[in-house]
Amino acid sequence: MNYRHIFHAGNAADVMKHAVLAWLLDRLLAKETPFFVLDTHAGIGRYDLDDQAASRTGEALRGIRRVMDGNGAASLPEGAKPYLDLLARLNEGAAGVRTYPGSPLIARMMMREQDRLLLAELHADDVQTLRSLFRGDVQVSVHHMDGWLSLKAHLPPKERRGLVVIDPPFEAPDEYERLVAALALAHRRWATGQYLLWYPVKDRAAVWQFHQMLEDTGIPKMLAAELCWSDDDRSDRLNGSGLILVNPPWKTEETLSSLLPALQTALAAGVGPVGCRWLRDENGKPA
Repeated sequence: MNYRHIFHAGNAADVMKHAVLAWLLDRLLAKETPFFVLDTHAGIGRYDLDDQAASRTGEALRGIRRVMDGNGAASLPEGAKPYLDLLARLNEGAAGVRTYPGSPLIARMMMREQDRLLLAELHADDVQTLRSLFRGDVQVSVHHMDGWLSLKAHLPPKERRGLVVIDPPFEAPDEYERLVAALALAHRRWATGQYLLWYPVKDRAAVWQFHQMLEDTGIPKMLAAELCWSDDDRSDRLNGSGLILVNPPWKTEETLSSLLPALQTALAAGVGPVGCRWLRDENGKPA
């Protein structure tokens, strides 16, 4: 494992997936019953965007800092509010965004006392950082384990509601296949849970094949969302960010149809494809 997210924290892909994640968690808060969150590839949970490693790539400058420093946040629709509120709380009193939350911290900041968070992380140093971040927090458990194995080990949870976040580093050439197999396994174990899967948009043909493999699982209520910043004419770079949502809450398609184009504008992210479409509807039929 060589991937370290500190080099990419706060980039355009983070902005897209974390805005959607915060909105999904906000929808879970609409009911008083407890919910469970499993994050299979947790990272370190919190990032200092002024850190030398983060500054080296400049990705946050083209990501969250472009949105916030360029006042693009003011033009974002209501669907972005949970995400923007989190950033404001985390950076209260600071000029701009210096501290950036990973998905573990986003989930923890939105949880209530009845909710529970389980984090899986394979990198030994990152596990120690996570444990330090959540030390003494009885609602958070950190496991040093392969994220793919965590789906079998920790699903289904005792809670009836919740969200599974699967955000692999895509270092392995068969990562798409592993993602499909992991979702199929997890859904068999917990069919009523919500799932949020991230994938890179590089080779468009590979993405089409990935979507077809997902359709072939027969899993119902599966929505694909993408925000791209190039026209996909090169497969040697990241052209955009994609999400697969399973069992998304009511009005997800409507929310993303306004949120994603607004984020693309705020990021000044070019004119690549943006939007969402159902891979399979609620009856399991291809859209």
